[in-house]
Amino acid sequence: MKKLNEILGTEFPIIQGGMANIATGEFAAACSNAGALGMIATGGWDGSRLREEIRRAKELTQKPFGVNLMLMSPFADDIAQVILDEGVRVVTTGAGNPGKYIPAWKEAGIKVIPVVAAAVLARRLMRYGVDAVIAEGTESGGHVGEMTTMALVPQVIDAVDVPVIAAGGIASGRQMAAAFALGACGVQVGTCLLASRECPIHENYKQAVLKAKDSDTTVTGRSIGGPVRVLKNKMSRQYLALEKRGASLEELETVTLGGLRRAVLEGDVENGSVMMGQTAGLLHEIKPVRQIFEELYAGGKAVLETVRQEWV
Repeated sequence: MKKLNEILGTEFPIIQGGMANIATGEFAAACSNAGALGMIATGGWDGSRLREEIRRAKELTQKPFGVNLMLMSPFADDIAQVILDEGVRVVTTGAGNPGKYIPAWKEAGIKVIPVVAAAVLARRLMRYGVDAVIAEGTESGGHVGEMTTMALVPQVIDAVDVPVIAAGGIASGRQMAAAFALGACGVQVGTCLLASRECPIHENYKQAVLKAKDSDTTVTGRSIGGPVRVLKNKMSRQYLALEKRGASLEELETVTLGGLRRAVLEGDVENGSVMMGQTAGLLHEIKPVRQIFEELYAGGKAVLETVRQEWV
């Protein structure tokens, strides 16, 4: 099976995760120029804002980049059309079934790669002719499923006949090697890129990532069917307390409304939604994205070679 870089035309078999309010056109272009597939995250944007970000990315890179569409967005239809209008080459999707958009995207030659948190969903998506799937484990930051990457990836690989990209809990060469050992063709990373020079988050957010230890994240929103992994802080503790006593969706939303923007733009790491994965405990310094990708790939190759020599 081809490696992800051969499928996408990138230097490294790495996709930059679509992180809402973080993965702008400028950041996606920086990641593409550094050898990965940069992704613009639509989040709560409408089609007009996405069009601006796509055009900004085109100004900054000649390399391939893509767009991530969260299907729960009220602007999903508009965004799907902008993706077509602007000639985007790769689309990843999350939080739903992209089936109704896929025929038009495929006709335009767009590679469609849904994110899945269970093998049953991956199998269901095969009928739409998707090009690959991203199997994302619960270790990741932001919206999560329940299965770990180690358990999820091989089961998704066994369930489908398209390439599978591993995501969730990957921030080092060791972890990238593990993804390949499981049968993945490449990886998607997000949390390790929060600790990059180019990442457009507030400095307080970056420092919170560097200070986080292995057990410093928690998952909110399980009670309403929308689990999200975030830093343990004042906001998440308040949210979890409300969940424990059975608070309504309206009550819960008063705690999180605007929380991601507060963290990303204002640097409020106590009252904001500071999304990060469990790999934050491995991150100790700010690096250029190019160095992050090089270390992931070279480190992964070195680990696989060492394992091959020791096991043969």
